[in-house]
Amino acid sequence: VQLQASGGGLVAAGGTLRLSCAASGRDFSIHDMAWYRQAPGKQRELVATITWGGITNYADSVKGRFTISRDIAENTVYLQMNSLKPEDTAVYHCNAAIISYLPMRRVASYWGQGTLVTVSS
Repeated sequence: VQLQASGGGLVAAGGTLRLSCAASGRDFSIHDMAWYRQAPGKQRELVATITWGGITNYADSVKGRFTISRDIAENTVYLQMNSLKPEDTAVYHCNAAIISYLPMRRVASYWGQGTLVTVSS
């Protein structure tokens, strides 16, 4: 299974960006997906999570500004980021708990490559 993230870029404070992360491969299903971010000199932090049943959770720092959603048919998770602040600048990473079935059922964590979000003041 591979995760492909996209959508980062440079935006002015107050602007918006939409990140996407698509899972591809064979014989798998998704339990949940999440976005993490890591700012320069800081530890990676959880931004938002979504179960494939649609239950979401957000870090306090992004509540009311970011929205995580998923497209079940496309095995894709999105992160809509509104009212961006300079402190949102970071490399954003997607993560997925993937259920695979061959040769036996197991759940494993996968990471996509990071996508850089830069918010200018």
